[in-house]
Amino acid sequence: MPPKKRSVDFEQSLSTLESLVTRMEQGDMTLEESLQAFEAGIALTRECQTRLAAAEQQVSKLIEQQGTISLEPFDADEGDE
Repeated sequence: MPPKKRSVDFEQSLSTLESLVTRMEQGDMTLEESLQAFEAGIALTRECQTRLAAAEQQVSKLIEQQGTISLEPFDADEGDE
């Protein structure tokens, strides 16, 4: 089975979104360019949120044990001690 391109697409979408934000923050765009960039940014944000929700659902299914889901909160600071 070929590898899924979903993670690459997500990373590419996120990178494009970050570039749009950087360009908009510089303030060198015309109003029309800013509106187009904002519209593209909203679309990319929604796309990324959808992909993240799908990934979260997939992770939940993977950790399902005996018909019940055992989710534990992720604490990134635990490994720093």
